Amino acid sequence: MSGPRVVPAGRLILDQPPELVVHDELQPCPYLEGRMSRLPLRIPARGLERAELDVRLGRGDRRQGLFLYRPACPGCVACEPIRLDLSRFAPDRSQRRTLARGDRLLTVELGEPVADAERVALYNRHKALRGLSAGQGEVDVRSYREFLAMTCCDTMEIRYRLKGELVGVAIADRSSDALSAVYCYYDPSYERLGLGTYSILKQLELCRMWELSYLYLGLYIEESTHMRYKARFLPHERLLDGKWCEFTRTTGP
Repeated sequence: MSGPRVVPAGRLILDQPPELVVHDELQPCPYLEGRMSRLPLRIPARGLERAELDVRLGRGDRRQGLFLYRPACPGCVACEPIRLDLSRFAPDRSQRRTLARGDRLLTVELGEPVADAERVALYNRHKALRGLSAGQGEVDVRSYREFLAMTCCDTMEIRYRLKGELVGVAIADRSSDALSAVYCYYDPSYERLGLGTYSILKQLELCRMWELSYLYLGLYIEESTHMRYKARFLPHERLLDGKWCEFTRTTGP
């Protein structure tokens, strides 16, 4: 009979619930070309309750599948967690137009995350739009499920349909006082609809309906062209040196 397993020192984080670090190696940065990143992946000992997720979001954690992570890259602090305070944020004229157009044309559905061939094809088309050549970075149903459908907290799928056709999907986590926008992808044929912006505005509506205080938008990286759109949601807050700091239209990002 084998004895009890011993967790290596530094691998167990005594949080509530405890977390096990399952990966902590340098790797090519997924956001900035030519840089190395360190994104330690941690798995909670059990599913997170909403209040427990609140604590983790407040300190800058993100979720990928069953895992939590927070950038800890050597010599780089480009990643800045960003969130919207529902009591302070107000959409600008362009965002209001995007919301009104989307409300006229799109049907919005809420449900459990689903992994199937339809979503995988849509996800891969969206990734191609973002600059990946055919065959690179594509996922199958299994890897899609592990990335977006498996979770360690209360997670929902928000579906956007145009005349019944699935044209966009957003994955969001719910805590006791916030929604966290995990990922959004859409059919590049309908880029004119501004589905990324529309999805954020619809998630803000859900926050208001459920009387939540924040919408977390993930990480903001000024040097990343794919993330600059987040700074257009004003005012917003970014986590800098452990403190949430507000950026307004007058102070600017």
